[in-house]
Amino acid sequence: MNVQFISAQIFRRELPPLMVVPLPMRLAAEAIGVALIVFFGPGSAVIGAYRDGAFTIEGIAAANGIIILALIYALGHVSGAHFNPGVTLSFALFRHFQPREVLPYIAAQFAGGIGGAAMLWALFGDSLKSGVTMPTGTDAQSFGLEVVLTATLMFVITSVATDVRAVGQAAAIAIGATVGLDVLVGGPISGGSMNPARSFGPALVSGELADVWIYLIAPPLGAIVGALAYTLVRGDQA
Repeated sequence: MNVQFISAQIFRRELPPLMVVPLPMRLAAEAIGVALIVFFGPGSAVIGAYRDGAFTIEGIAAANGIIILALIYALGHVSGAHFNPGVTLSFALFRHFQPREVLPYIAAQFAGGIGGAAMLWALFGDSLKSGVTMPTGTDAQSFGLEVVLTATLMFVITSVATDVRAVGQAAAIAIGATVGLDVLVGGPISGGSMNPARSFGPALVSGELADVWIYLIAPPLGAIVGALAYTLVRGDQA
């Protein structure tokens, strides 16, 4: 597979038209979505610690997957339901999203992550530290695992969100299930973040920033890998 073929697969597409919903409303939807992802995702770990193990890893994985599923149904038609800087960046790189809107989307996502973490801190105080994404293995293990987990997620997202042969109402189920699976498998080692905004908010509000670099770099890298992989296998009929 040569460079010309790869370039053709990526750049043969025209940029999508601007979305109908005004940008400020879409940014609000992205911020609200990420705030709720943090509140119910890392929040499940916070509540588990607050209530002496009320949530197992299976429960935390389910909470992360279900909130994504619900928010895609609730806000997908408003903002596209990116909720993740890696998703936004990958969509722009592979011409599924307007580049001019990347920075506003990412800013809204990080703001939402901070807002969600602030709500958890207001309710549970220092227990927020239990919701901070941290590696339990080595930094290298966690970095590599986050790349693989996010690549898997972005592979699914690129399929069900951009390929007309796969797009449908079940897209939210596929994405939510992948998030839950990733957290179930990766959570015990890397925390199963897959999302810089999801990890940065709790880390910033709690002051636990030592390991946040892993989750700011690895998930976007994995997202690009996943989007590229699906772009190469989708074929010319998509």
